[in-house]
Amino acid sequence: MTSLTPHTRGLLLLILVTAVWGSTFAVVKELGALLDPAELIAWRFTVAAVALLPVLALSRRQAPVSPRPPRRDLWRDGLLIGAWLVAGYGTQTIALQTTSANRAAFFTALSVVLVPVWLVFAQRRRMPAALWVALPLAVLGLGLLSWEGGAFVAGDAWALACAVTYAAFIIALERVAPRHAALPFTFAQLIVVAVLAWAWALVQGGVTVPPAAAWGPLLYLGVIATAATTLMQTVGQKTVTAAEASLIYALEPVTATLFSFLLIGERVGLRGALGGALVVVATVLSQRADAAPHPELPAPHPGTEDLTG
Repeated sequence: MTSLTPHTRGLLLLILVTAVWGSTFAVVKELGALLDPAELIAWRFTVAAVALLPVLALSRRQAPVSPRPPRRDLWRDGLLIGAWLVAGYGTQTIALQTTSANRAAFFTALSVVLVPVWLVFAQRRRMPAALWVALPLAVLGLGLLSWEGGAFVAGDAWALACAVTYAAFIIALERVAPRHAALPFTFAQLIVVAVLAWAWALVQGGVTVPPAAAWGPLLYLGVIATAATTLMQTVGQKTVTAAEASLIYALEPVTATLFSFLLIGERVGLRGALGGALVVVATVLSQRADAAPHPELPAPHPGTEDLTG
């Protein structure tokens, strides 16, 4: 990639990140047969934290003589964001136990539409015209997806809950992320999620060592789909505009559908494909309706990053 322009490298990195995120739905669905949701999340984020620790240590060694000191509220904000992440990952993991991976991906994509809706009510401002179009398109798209996959199941409700909790995570992260350097804050979030998930697992009845078949998917989720994508996104955001990044990220449920077919044989018929396309269009429209860029959607400058895979 050395012969490519920085902008092109950034685009390719974000496309790769989106593809990896899309693959996680199928991986988590299969892994859910081996581990309960609490243990799956606990092990995943423990692996991610361990993988990111050397990078964090190296960044501190290479930091300027007078780096920006960490804020005292780093761990307080990490606890807030980590709690929302546990809620998001928890509801998504539970959803995948009873609904298909590609269907869960499109349901979860509704979170991007919900963010500007939430801000409209919270800030008491007029709803943009694009959002009036995006909302019914999203509802129609989800309806077509549900119709094709049979009756509305419990997993669909959990996937919708994931969209709501992840929208709340996005809004909370926008408020606190600018206070902190990217890597330390990311590491704090990983630790908080791991600790909360371990506590959840203990309350449910204890912690077990994953079977041998689970370690490959866990390492992929922790190292590649969490730690590595965080770093790739941080680099890619430096040269890619928010509008370009939003379009790329809108394709996450599309990549999820592709990987769900390749990895676990899930198929989407004509109605499902149409419903998924409507959700993607609604996602793109909702981003056009929100003029202010959100760091985690992402905004194209150093020091902002996201954790959605």
